[in-house]
Amino acid sequence: MLHNIGVAELILILVIAILIFGPGRIGRIGSELGRGIRGFKEGVGTVEHDEDADEEPVSKPESE
Repeated sequence: MLHNIGVAELILILVIAILIFGPGRIGRIGSELGRGIRGFKEGVGTVEHDEDADEEPVSKPESE
């Protein structure tokens, strides 16, 4: 799908993005996107870690 995108097309997309959002906002969008990806990766790692912990048998205290 993205095999036919060249340098000219990427420059055109960048120019359109700058016209729509402005140069200052593009930087903020990039940093927020980076933080979101980083948080997603940490969350996925935590979920995998939690699933490993769930495999161990856990004894429940008996209620009186």
